[in-house]
Amino acid sequence: MTLAPERSAGVHSGQSGASAGGPLGPGSFPGTRRTRTKVGAQPWLMALAVAVAVGGAALSLNGVLRGWAWYSPVLSTVLTVAFTMAGLRALRWRSVFVMAGALAALTLILTFTFFRPHSILGFVPSGATMTQLGRHLRRASETVLGESAPVAPNAGIVLLVCAALGLLVILIDALAYPLALPATSGLGILAILIVPAMIKPQSVGALGFAAAAAGYLLILGCSHWFAPDPRTGADTARNPGQFRRGALTGAVALTVTLLLQLAIPGFDQGTFPQGSRLNPFGSATGLNPMISLGNSLRSPTGDGRITFATNAPSTPYLRSVTVDSFNGDNWAPDDRDDTRRMGTGRMDPGFESIATEVRVVTAVNTGQFTSPYLPAPYAPEAVNGLSGRWSWDPATLSIKGVDANTRDQQYVVLSVVPQLTPDLLAQATGPAQGVPEQFIRVPENVPEIVRTTAEAVTAGSATAYAKAMAIQRYLRSVDFTYSLQSPVQGGYDGNGLSVLADFLNQKSGYCIHFASAMAVMARLEGIPSRIAVGYAPGRSTGATVTIGGQGALPEYEVDARDAHAWPELYFQGLGWVPFEPTPSRGVVPSYATEAQAPSGASTNENNDGLLPGNTPNPTPLPTVAPLPLPGAATQADPAALILPVLSTAGALLFLGLLLASPHMARRARRRRRLNGTREDGAAALQAWAELRDLAMDYGVAPQTSETPRHFSERLRSAGVLGEPAGMDADSHQAVRSLTLDFERRQYGRPPSGPGAASGDTSDPETSGARRIAAVRAALRDHASPLARFRAEWLPPSIMAAWRRAATAPFRAARRTAQRTRRGLARAWSRTRGAVHRVRWLRRS
Repeated sequence: MTLAPERSAGVHSGQSGASAGGPLGPGSFPGTRRTRTKVGAQPWLMALAVAVAVGGAALSLNGVLRGWAWYSPVLSTVLTVAFTMAGLRALRWRSVFVMAGALAALTLILTFTFFRPHSILGFVPSGATMTQLGRHLRRASETVLGESAPVAPNAGIVLLVCAALGLLVILIDALAYPLALPATSGLGILAILIVPAMIKPQSVGALGFAAAAAGYLLILGCSHWFAPDPRTGADTARNPGQFRRGALTGAVALTVTLLLQLAIPGFDQGTFPQGSRLNPFGSATGLNPMISLGNSLRSPTGDGRITFATNAPSTPYLRSVTVDSFNGDNWAPDDRDDTRRMGTGRMDPGFESIATEVRVVTAVNTGQFTSPYLPAPYAPEAVNGLSGRWSWDPATLSIKGVDANTRDQQYVVLSVVPQLTPDLLAQATGPAQGVPEQFIRVPENVPEIVRTTAEAVTAGSATAYAKAMAIQRYLRSVDFTYSLQSPVQGGYDGNGLSVLADFLNQKSGYCIHFASAMAVMARLEGIPSRIAVGYAPGRSTGATVTIGGQGALPEYEVDARDAHAWPELYFQGLGWVPFEPTPSRGVVPSYATEAQAPSGASTNENNDGLLPGNTPNPTPLPTVAPLPLPGAATQADPAALILPVLSTAGALLFLGLLLASPHMARRARRRRRLNGTREDGAAALQAWAELRDLAMDYGVAPQTSETPRHFSERLRSAGVLGEPAGMDADSHQAVRSLTLDFERRQYGRPPSGPGAASGDTSDPETSGARRIAAVRAALRDHASPLARFRAEWLPPSIMAAWRRAATAPFRAARRTAQRTRRGLARAWSRTRGAVHRVRWLRRS
């Protein structure tokens, strides 16, 4: 045939392989000429889209970080990195150097924002910058591990957020621009939204979700407008049908998003995205001290049910862990692993109390509650019946699992309870002796309002007991209210000193705030203090449990709604004494009760039925249930039975989608190519690209050195299509016609009018889709079962494309290194030649 000079396929060409010169970019075919396009506004608009996506998604972090002061450095970091990359692309820098420039810009903006006094010229890092960076990172680590959301936006945590978002800008931009994978850029946006979805009770929130979705759509729109997929000639933003398809796809995606949480485990109840908090670890059945206590209290269902039976004269508190380390920013438990002792058969508190002591037996069944810390009445002397290895802290008597946790544990606790009275406490006026310094230490950054309040409240109190009672009386007064929502709405839901100052101003909070306030003010007045975390006295179940030697004992239950924190103060000769400063929660001990002392109101919606009455323990009912032996099976909660099934189903569904993703991607690519809406020339290119991929899937991979006609002859002679005559003649004829259409479109003269080009897509008999279907049917019929499985579920054409995308950054880096090495070699050769010529001239 007569060949005319080749024409560029333009933006509507498809990708089917590599040319003889090496791998081809999108839109290239063997024999096409790569043209240098104008940069234009694309990098700037793409940078704006990425900045909107990341900055918009960052709005959802409000509630993880307190207030909005942190957003200004976040926004400046995002804009700086995004537009630096745009500027470098406008200068036609290579992708590797663009990413390097973005990392440099991120370093400079972070230095300018956080380390200006410790840098060179205010933005160049120095040795002092590295030292200060270490301090900030330690501060961020303490905040993440020790505080509950919303945390105070200190320099360390804001630095960490800015650095993470800056890196995500680089990642999202790389996916959307040089790698040409704009749809996958949503993974970077999702990484931002996962943080508030897992931490905030209100989840992502409508504002952050809408802003992130708008930015993601801008990325997709910008990508398809300026760089439409060359394999889908009509699927561009310029096509009138694109808006209709996009609106339909968006509506379906939104519907699935709203309904998916009902079928997949790990979402709390509520309407996405405002109230459906992501919880991939299931219901919060464990007590995370001082971090998730507020979320446990706000749980509407009361997960993590624990039952216990006791012979105590009044229902005891169950104590899990002692929070005694306070650095001014937050309270945190000190496990003291070096001094812990193994085994719980005998536990010695290490001091003798002058008060009369009563020994109490308590049988506990933890059920599905999961925590490394064991709930037990204070002060335990022995715990029997545990499975696994456990250790205990001599300083606090807290019990922690070594290789076990509390799930499905049944055990009996022997504890000792001192019979304290106001007179005994008032007589304990001696200085505290033998108390570790960490229980006495007062941070230097105590807010002035905390100091002045402590001085005013304890004015006129002569003894430690009088001061403790004055502080408890103040916090339980009508001026304070118990509320789970006020700290969240006011942005002071935590346990640091700044939070404590806000709490004393607002006079509304829950147990963390009341316990922290009393513990800090007690230390200011010279009284050693710490905070116990566990459960307030629960509710009677109406059943009884029989314990050998004790008879039938009344059974009680607690759950996440009973999670509680209370202060313990040390009195010489009496040990650690608990107080109850939280109004409308728990029970005030008899030695701390004052006649006609009105307490504050409660706005806790989940508090109904959680407070025990003032009546003594109820008389045991006739029904007696024996105490389950350690390891014995117990009746499972229906929710606990359903959750593993749903989790397994969700995991299997995810695994199935993951395994089927190559098959779905291959089908989607074929459908886009053969949708029947393209012009004749584009249809020929897309059909040819599909033919080459089909051949590759069934073992006849195109070679970069062969012409289209040679590839067609090799495919027909390979035997994968059957015999040229007979029943397989249609497939051979389809391959020949597809080859002719491609050669005519790629090398022939341009069509002079309507219908001039072959491959009329309006004719069902000659359409590319029908001919491809004939070729595909022949390939399937003559392939082995293993080859058919590979072509359908692990198509080499898709796997090769994914490998190229994954290795593109490494290939670019390798090419850049090779060019740099060759450039340096040429420069060295020229320099050496110049030196030799100078020497020769001197000699001559």
